[in-house]
Amino acid sequence: MKPYKYLFVLLASGAIAAGTSCKKQLNIENPNNPTLGDAQTESGITLLAKGAIYQNGFNGVSLSGLNWLGSSFFSLCYGYQELLADNIAATASNQSINTINLPAYVQLDDNTKITNTSNQRTLLRTSNARSARPSNAFYYEWGYMYSLNNACNNLLTVIPNVTFSGDAATKSNTLKAWAYWWKGYAYSRIGSLYYAGLINNTALLTNNHYVVHDSIVAEANRNLDAAATILSGISNTDDYEALLTQLIPEFTIADHGGVLTPTMWLHNINTLKARNLITNKEVSAMTSADWNTLLTLTSNGIEEGDYVFTARTTSTNGFMSASSGSATAMSTGPSKTFTISERLIQEYKTGDQRLSNNYVQRSTPVLNQVGGFTFSTRWYLKDAGNGISGTVTLSDLTPGNFELYINGSYEENALTRAEALIYTGSIEQGLALIDAVRAYQGADLPAVAGTGLSLDAAKEELRRERRVALVFRGTAFYDARRWGVIKDVSAGGGRSNAVVLTSAGVLNTHAIINYNFLSYWDVPADETELNAPDATSAAVTNPN
Repeated sequence: MKPYKYLFVLLASGAIAAGTSCKKQLNIENPNNPTLGDAQTESGITLLAKGAIYQNGFNGVSLSGLNWLGSSFFSLCYGYQELLADNIAATASNQSINTINLPAYVQLDDNTKITNTSNQRTLLRTSNARSARPSNAFYYEWGYMYSLNNACNNLLTVIPNVTFSGDAATKSNTLKAWAYWWKGYAYSRIGSLYYAGLINNTALLTNNHYVVHDSIVAEANRNLDAAATILSGISNTDDYEALLTQLIPEFTIADHGGVLTPTMWLHNINTLKARNLITNKEVSAMTSADWNTLLTLTSNGIEEGDYVFTARTTSTNGFMSASSGSATAMSTGPSKTFTISERLIQEYKTGDQRLSNNYVQRSTPVLNQVGGFTFSTRWYLKDAGNGISGTVTLSDLTPGNFELYINGSYEENALTRAEALIYTGSIEQGLALIDAVRAYQGADLPAVAGTGLSLDAAKEELRRERRVALVFRGTAFYDARRWGVIKDVSAGGGRSNAVVLTSAGVLNTHAIINYNFLSYWDVPADETELNAPDATSAAVTNPN
């Protein structure tokens, strides 16, 4: 990727903070210049490593002139995931959010068919041009994640030049593990969303050899394995913990966010590798070996009580604002950018306290379709929930209260393991994990394990629970894709028995939705026009 392509933010004094102490912690120079004098010291490299991730990775794309509706990676890129999974909808046109999840057609209960005049592929590709960047959905995640990857490359370049106090080897290795982990995260997201990508592991090096997305995912796992090897060899946990405490923003050390032990970090790595496998294969293509690999990875994945990597809102100068820094915030309240889909609400089982605690039924439904014939809804997400003790609260607009999972979670690992168990014949064990996740989130639902469910019924419990338990966590579209939901109905895709509220206010409960969405996104024109593929590159446009 050409190094001048994206504006990498200069992290000057106070660029990211939550109070004076955090401002001091994150007062660093430009993380994309590995020759900076400050980066040659232990304190300088620590600040560089922190800002390189949390600012460059999640705020490092220039939003100037883009008429941006959110304020970070987590607002739009996570928003796209939820839009494409039909968890939310939008009528605003910014960044194509009102067209990205327009299905090909909906067939209502009375067999009336409403058809989209332009398919999603055409709509997305019309905006894939440098001149159309404000509406080009392909642009954003690519820019953010290559910004993150390049920042990590710079970090790895600087580390060997730093003199550390105490156990120098442990501190150096902790920083290397940090860089490899975040490179693995960046490549994971690029390879899971785009049809092709670039492998670039040298700071500021131009590279125009595009490879297929499977190769990008393999590179992600290679970096994750490099981090795992380093973490497995760390014995001086005092110096390790002291340094990692400085790398993780203080304001995120709360609830599920914290200073991970090496073992916890290894658990996070295994959960991400499990996600990489399950995300990039349709369920119908999974082999016995694949399911067994998932069982191995999730057996050593994130456990209840493990710390994970999180983002948290702050009152000022954070990397995720309370009002617009996440797709969750932008879905909260009766008149926000995103509205709650009827199909998401449909997934909650009768009596689920998570529905009662987090959503409000409107006195007057939203019927403003603006072309989206499945966009009407009776529901909205409640700020700070409805006060049901012991039940997960999905959103909180008060600064400092909202926590977002950047990567995996206990629930994701448990449900991935549950799926592998169900598909390998251990149905009751899989159902027990679904019950455990529901108990963990305070759903207060009757157990499904021990009720004699068939294989198909167990799969349906799993599908619904992933939709509900992992909502707003940046993975929803991947599930819809691997389950085949986004395919054309003629190819076995789509959704039947869907709840659809029409623009006339008529409630349908057995509608058929034919999504027919693009599976992997094309490489953005901002890359290919400035960095044309070489003669041996993989295709940069998805042929489907």
